Amino acid sequence: MWKHVAANGLSLLIVLAIGVAVAVGWGQRQWTAEGPLEEAIFFEVPRGASLRAVSEDLAEAGAVSSAMIFRLGTEYADRAGDLRFGSYEIPAGAPMETVLEIVTAGGPSSFRYAATYVLRIEGTGELRLRERLPGTGEIVELATFSYEEGVPEVYTDLVANEQITVYRVSIPEGLTSWQIVQGLNQADFLTGEVVDIPSEGSLAPDTYEVQRGDDRNEILARMRASQEAILAEVWEDRVEDLPIATPEEALILASIIEKETSVPDERRQVSSVFVNRLNRGMRLQTDPTVIYGVTNGRGGLGRGIRQSELRDENPWNTYVIDGLPPTPIANPGRAAIEAAVNPDTTPYVFFVADGTGGHAFSETLEEHNRNVAIWRQIEAERAASGN
Repeated sequence: MWKHVAANGLSLLIVLAIGVAVAVGWGQRQWTAEGPLEEAIFFEVPRGASLRAVSEDLAEAGAVSSAMIFRLGTEYADRAGDLRFGSYEIPAGAPMETVLEIVTAGGPSSFRYAATYVLRIEGTGELRLRERLPGTGEIVELATFSYEEGVPEVYTDLVANEQITVYRVSIPEGLTSWQIVQGLNQADFLTGEVVDIPSEGSLAPDTYEVQRGDDRNEILARMRASQEAILAEVWEDRVEDLPIATPEEALILASIIEKETSVPDERRQVSSVFVNRLNRGMRLQTDPTVIYGVTNGRGGLGRGIRQSELRDENPWNTYVIDGLPPTPIANPGRAAIEAAVNPDTTPYVFFVADGTGGHAFSETLEEHNRNVAIWRQIEAERAASGN
């Protein structure tokens, strides 16, 4: 009898082994076979989502044929902890192994609908709504608007249906901290009250990917951490014998450079003018510092500088103070900070606008006065023509 029982047991084990082998083989074929998607889709991995939840969402979206097989395959590959939140495009027919690579890749998120909020000097912002077409990847501009102008229906509909998966906040170089806070306060997709304006110059201009509902204070903290890292790195690579002694002074000089020129190739030349002036004990005499002293960084002046303002004795007026002002006058970008600590070697101590968007540089006052006369003639001609 025992021989009979043993024989039956052995037969059962063989059947089970064959069954397991068949199941494993079937699972492997499902893992590598063409997926069920007939067209590309955008799939969002929520922040902190579990493998089980993502597997079930993928199956519900039709991206994988079996949530269980996707989960088991991911665990077998030891990738369960590699899921990265974000919105990703999954192409038509993608096998499960490809889907896994996509949702664990990380990096910049793909999107179907994305909203980019670009801050402006007035302390407001312009929201740009875009669609990325599945399959082709073509980007289509759906709407561009400011909240003062009114919000288009296409935006409110997408928000109501939670279709916008990527939000970005873009901070141009040269905005003041007040302007940045004012702009963030207008962004309807952010939360949190900003009580204190960050110190001037402490925020790194950049484009930041955020999520709907993110706290404005946390975004500002990211900007501060980024600026601190940039300043520390750039300061280590500074040239010798600069007339600035600390990273904070480099940030002040960088902010002036940022406000004086928007031409990338000019930054180091402009820096050289200010460095030469500081080395010679000359006053910087730069208009943006005068404007900052008048406005306290709360928007632009909106008119020309008055003679009384050039003579006003305030800490930022570099026509009346020696050396650098006590704080930055804006938030400079990395390139301006690099220019502040790595200026060109030039004999220049003067510059003035040249009518092309750039500046004319000069070594002597006589040359500078000629350049100023040319610029005033250009201004007069533009005024006469209405341009």
